[in-house]
Amino acid sequence: MIILVTVTNCTTHTVKLGKKCTTVAENNTYEKSYVWIVKKETVSAFDQKINEDNCSKIEGKI
Repeated sequence: MIILVTVTNCTTHTVKLGKKCTTVAENNTYEKSYVWIVKKETVSAFDQKINEDNCSKIEGKI
């Protein structure tokens, strides 16, 4: 895992660590992960769509 994180940071991608979730889709599904690999040019869009606040909202409904 450490090698993956190191190698990924050297390319056009960045690694985001920490619990982050997507919003709930129409079919009542969502994604949750502690490791996300994101293209560097889309980091700000990623942070708006996939974040820790979404996890709090989802866990509050469960």
